[in-house]
Amino acid sequence: MFPIYSLIPNIMQQVNKGDKVSVHYHGRLTDGSTFDSSEGREPLSFTAGQGQVIKGFDEAVLSMQPGDKKTVHIPVAEAYGHRNDDMVMEYPISEFPDDMLPVVGMELQMSDEAGNMFPVLIAEVGEEMVLLDANHPLAGQDLIFDIELVAIG
Repeated sequence: MFPIYSLIPNIMQQVNKGDKVSVHYHGRLTDGSTFDSSEGREPLSFTAGQGQVIKGFDEAVLSMQPGDKKTVHIPVAEAYGHRNDDMVMEYPISEFPDDMLPVVGMELQMSDEAGNMFPVLIAEVGEEMVLLDANHPLAGQDLIFDIELVAIG
């Protein structure tokens, strides 16, 4: 006769909203180029369903079990959104500190009237003006993630 405990199904815990999770990931663009990866680092930890990561990534981990792996395609709307032309602005070179030479690709921090800081990227340098882009660098991109759920809790 079999012991009674052998009849109990092996139910593994699945990720639900509010669970703290740890994942390894590899993020790629649709052209196959890598933009981020947890390889060689500690797993990424966050609380599922709390908006701490982009929507598509957040939704992808729901119902996963520890050890599960999946690849998800996250469209622009569930990633960093579409590019917004209103977030690109001209800024006079004369307003830069004398010891700072603006260069395309340079990342800067700016503040708005309320004192909130936000990152900008120098997109273009002219003779009198610099074009600053406050869009997220991945805005307008579909993203692909390979995700492995390491742990719940």
